[in-house]
Amino acid sequence: MRPTAKFSISFGLVTIPVAAYNATDSSTSVSFARIHTADGGRVRNQPVCSLEGIEIPPDEIGRGYKPEGGDTVVPLSDDDLDALPLPTAKTLTILAFVAGGDIDPLQMGKGYYLGVDSPAAAKPYVLLREAMERHRRVGLGKIALHGREQLAMIRPVEGVLVMQVLLWPHQIRPMDGVLPERPAEVARNEVSAAEALMDSFGELSEDDLHDHYREALEEIVAAKLAHREPAFPEGEEQPAGQVMDLMAALQDSVRAARKSRGEEADEGAPRGAGTGRTAKKSTAGKTAKTAASEAKPGAKKSAAAKSTAKKTAATKAAVKKAAPAKKTAGRGGRRAG
Repeated sequence: MRPTAKFSISFGLVTIPVAAYNATDSSTSVSFARIHTADGGRVRNQPVCSLEGIEIPPDEIGRGYKPEGGDTVVPLSDDDLDALPLPTAKTLTILAFVAGGDIDPLQMGKGYYLGVDSPAAAKPYVLLREAMERHRRVGLGKIALHGREQLAMIRPVEGVLVMQVLLWPHQIRPMDGVLPERPAEVARNEVSAAEALMDSFGELSEDDLHDHYREALEEIVAAKLAHREPAFPEGEEQPAGQVMDLMAALQDSVRAARKSRGEEADEGAPRGAGTGRTAKKSTAGKTAKTAASEAKPGAKKSAAAKSTAKKTAATKAAVKKAAPAKKTAGRGGRRAG
């Protein structure tokens, strides 16, 4: 790789000359050419002078700066930029060391590998790297890169110092208007079901880290050139915008994730998260039955004796009531006779 920039890292009174290499490759990403839909001709971006209306060659294109509130563009040469009184013009000055988790991922920008640019820089390079590894800190500083001053973070990655360009805080837009005025409320059992779904996910596979979109696009292009239909592997169709019960979707997702890994779906765990009240009633019923079955024999006999005594008392009372009625009927019968 060829370095894209060279500068020094200022670590207190220690200076470390480094060379920056692009850590990412944008050439592998999918890019489309603009065409004229009527005839398929390429539509090109041509640099044209707004005053003369003619195309300008690259060696005649320079830089200019337009102040806020004005229409005049002030030309700036390389000598003007080199004369800027900035300590960060050729030096990455480390200003603080913080925990990596303190950096907002929204600020993360382009990444660079930092290599040693001279034999004398090898020892301080290793010193800074190992100190950050042991201290579990990342360095924050400023550097003038590609014509502008930027925030930068330095961190050790597998024995190499990596610089990550950061956006300025004012470049992060506020979240006003993103969330609805009345946020939705979720139940505790729904959160538990979502956590169960998170636990059911496995690790990333090599297939997950593959650019299937690029392959599919290349197949479409190859099919068009060969005047044939594109051949795609069969896959599961994803539901398109279906509105369904949230708990049912979570539970089905857990079972599907476990099935995809060849595991047997545990029907009890996810269902229990969504039917807490039913589970409690069932448990209470089982507890009552168990307590009744585990009661002592003496208690059963005592309950039976009490029931028999009640029946006997009721029978005697019925007999007493029936006896006077018979006597009255007898006397009446005699008088009538």
